[in-house]
Amino acid sequence: MPLRRRSLPPRRPIAPTLTAPRAAIPAAYGVVIRDARGEAVAKLKKYIGRFTNNVAEYYGLIAAMDYAHAHGIRAIRVVSDSELLVKQMRGLYRVKSADLQPLYERAQKMSAGFDSFRIEHVYREQNREADALANEALDETEGKPPNPPAAKSESPERALPRRIPARFRGGVLYLLEDVGLPDGTVVEVSIFPLQKRESS
Repeated sequence: MPLRRRSLPPRRPIAPTLTAPRAAIPAAYGVVIRDARGEAVAKLKKYIGRFTNNVAEYYGLIAAMDYAHAHGIRAIRVVSDSELLVKQMRGLYRVKSADLQPLYERAQKMSAGFDSFRIEHVYREQNREADALANEALDETEGKPPNPPAAKSESPERALPRRIPARFRGGVLYLLEDVGLPDGTVVEVSIFPLQKRESS
């Protein structure tokens, strides 16, 4: 009895499965600095451009450590709602992203400069204040009014002078606290160096 071959449907080419990189979106960070009693001593926020959320998380961590170094803080405990960042900083996850690698290396180097550095993961609900700061930075960049609307304050002409800590780096003066002024407000700056520059 002759053997008959079953006719099979023609083979369709198999398309390779590609993992698409995370899309860059408008990104910002928010950081709340607290003292040993849990009191907020500084709030940092900044729009950083179009990046992934993971890049923004590293920028926030670096900003927090930069603040601590500038203020002579030798021991810090970081809490972040980014499980990826926490596990990478603890050495539990490898850093595969080319965008994150230089930020990770910088963060590791900075963290080694403290007498004590701890980093812990918290859920997003436990990190609402920092999350709100990041959203404020995004809204301000997009020209949206803050949410909820800020209470009316005195006009800038009548406002009393305030002392705001700042850092001078690379020809730019960076404020270390949110001043809460509308865009375009003209201010007068008086410089009072807090640390003496070492003579070279």
